[in-house]
Order: sequence, then C-alpha cells, then structure tokens
Amino acid sequence: MIKKTLYALLLVVLVAAPFVGVYPVFVMKVLCFALFASAFNLLIGYTGLLSFGHAAFLASAGYTTGYLIKTYGLTPELGVLAGTLVALVLGLVAGVFAIRRQGIYFAMVTLALAQLLYFIFLQAPFTGGEDGLQGVPRGRLFGVLDLGSDLTLYYVVLVVVALAFGLIVRIVHSPFGQVLTAIRENEGRAISLGYRSDAFKLLAFVLSAGLAGLAGALKTLVLGFETLGDGHWTMSGLVVLMTLVGGMGTLFGPLVGALVIVALEDRLGDIGNGLASVTGVDAFRSLGDSVTTVTGLIFIVCVLAFRRGIVGEVVARVRILDSGVQGVTKEHG
Repeated sequence: MIKKTLYALLLVVLVAAPFVGVYPVFVMKVLCFALFASAFNLLIGYTGLLSFGHAAFLASAGYTTGYLIKTYGLTPELGVLAGTLVALVLGLVAGVFAIRRQGIYFAMVTLALAQLLYFIFLQAPFTGGEDGLQGVPRGRLFGVLDLGSDLTLYYVVLVVVALAFGLIVRIVHSPFGQVLTAIRENEGRAISLGYRSDAFKLLAFVLSAGLAGLAGALKTLVLGFETLGDGHWTMSGLVVLMTLVGGMGTLFGPLVGALVIVALEDRLGDIGNGLASVTGVDAFRSLGDSVTTVTGLIFIVCVLAFRRGIVGEVVARVRILDSGVQGVTKEHG
C-alpha cells in the first residue's frame, strides 16, 4: 500500500512539474536515465549479473532512432520502436556469449562487446564519428501530435517511461522475477530445483538491453542528437554509479540515483558559482569542470558510508523502526 502511494505521489509530482517552473527537457533527460538505470538494476539488482557494457544498448538504439528519423523520415514512434528492437537483438547476441561466464568474466565479456560497438560507432559514416549524429527532428507522433513542443514531448516521454517502469515492477513481482531472485541468491539451488538458469539469465539480459535501448531512443528524440559519449565505457560506469547511489535491488533506487547524478552533471557549475558567491572562494567556480572528480567522490562516499544506497538505507532504517515498534507493542500487549 505504501509503495503504491509513493508511486502515485511521484506520478503527480511529475505531471505537475512543468507548471511549477521545472525545465521540461531537464526532467525528460532525468526520466531517460532513470529508465536506463532501472533496466540495469533489473539485471544486477534482481539477477546478480554485473554488465559493464550496457552503454552499447543505449547508444545503438539512440543512433538507430536518430538515423532513421533524420535520413528516412520515419515517424518518432517507429524510430523509437526500431531503436528498441535493435537493442533487443544486440542484447540477444551479446547475452548468448556473456551468460556462459560468471562474475568478473561476465562483466569483461560485456565490456569487450560494448567497446567493439563503440569503435564501430566511431568509424561508421552514418553516426557522424566524433561529431555525433546532429539535428534529429522530433516530428509528429502518429502524424498528429507535434513533438516540437517541449510540453507535448514531456508528457509523451512521461507516459512511455511510466509504462516501462510498470513493466519492470511487474517483472520483479512475477514468478519469473522470483526465479531471477533465486538465481541471484543461490544459482546452484535454483538449478537443482529444475530451473534452466542460463535461459532465465538470457531473457533477463535481453529485457534489460531492450529497456536500456528504449531509454536511448527516447533520449535522442528529446535532445535531438546522439554522441559517442553514450557508447563509451564511462557511460556503463555511470549507470553503475546511479544504481549504487540510489540503491541496488530496489525499485525506487535507480530513479533517485539518476536524479542525483544528472542533476549534479547539469547543475554543478551553478552550484559552484553559488558557493563562490556565498563563501568568497573563487575555486568553487571550477566545480563545473570537475564533474568526473565529484561523481568519483560520491561513489567513494556511497561505498564507505551507505553501501545500500540512498533508498536502500531508508528502507533498512524503516524496517528497523518497524521491528522496534512491533516488539514494544508485543511486550506491552
């Protein structure tokens, strides 16, 4: 009941956000990365598979969507669908090779495949190389809705991300999701009970890749461009950071982690200027150029101080308080 209330409250806040002075493009960017982090969390948080190559699915879908819309004039819904399908196929191909390995070897296989795609993006003529794919038009959704309006596109993206997040929630709480959790906790025991763990892991990998691709396709539509940065290994590291900061293995965690990291990247310069004005220390003005350093420090603090992440720590504290209240109630009952 509490979770449903939180979901409803979050949805109300997001619906009202453009009318209270929040920049729609910024929120759309957060939503895209939140979906990306949630897709990654489905793999690591609920299946126990650490992928260092998820940036490949984000970028491949982004390039596919942007290229088809810009070059062939596809409508935005078909472009996003095509990008998502490409990510699904790549996820299937990569998953077939990757799930044969476990632990760090699984992570290295996914990283190697992602770097292979990165160099393809760098050399392929249709990607624009180091300049990226620029000037992707938003077009009209189903030939009716003009997505040139930030407000219209905002609500379209919100609906798509909400439906995708609902799918993730359904997956996690389904019998399939319970099997994934069993594989994460003790794969040998799951196999002894008759479950084909490789098949379940492959399906989880493909679903995660497809959802990551959907995030990449939407991001290209929102920003109007796709760059090599989305396919670089640092983007795979960034989504790991988002998940860990928010809370791995929680549904809300990736949303909070994405908000924290994207807000820092976008607003760090403004924060530095504000601190410089208040304290009189001009060194703070260079914070905007030190995004990597700041995010690295956040990662260190997260690992040392609250290893469950922001949401994970909150949930743990609530459970402790709830257990204490129940204990007192029974004692005086």
